[in-house]
Amino acid sequence: MKLALACLTAAALCAPPALAEYLIPLRTIRAKAIVTAEDLALKKGEIPGALSNPAEVIGQEARVALYAGRPLRAGDIGPPAIIERNDLVTLIFRQGGLTIAAEGRSLGRGAAGDAVRVMNLSSRATVTGRISEDGSVEVN
Repeated sequence: MKLALACLTAAALCAPPALAEYLIPLRTIRAKAIVTAEDLALKKGEIPGALSNPAEVIGQEARVALYAGRPLRAGDIGPPAIIERNDLVTLIFRQGGLTIAAEGRSLGRGAAGDAVRVMNLSSRATVTGRISEDGSVEVN
């Protein structure tokens, strides 16, 4: 009985550790491209900070070039941009019950929630605001 228990314990100690999986791109994906399911594969191994859930990546935009075979990390992807550089956008200023809207030109690109610089076309002043889901830019 003791011998069987000792063998069981030794076998458990000698067993290889269970490996996790992480995502890698199957091809090089340019920055600003949308990642699709066909672009991804799971690779066995454990890399700290590497993404492992395809649902978190599919439909996201590559923030940097993603090279084939290299692990994907959270900072490498993000939501797709809804405002491009030089797009005409609506600037919205709200304070209390007052709302002012003006037309502006985006000086950068970004997704909902990102900060972007915008030039007010009326005053030529440059302001920074947050991109809303509808593509307008809220300034303080």
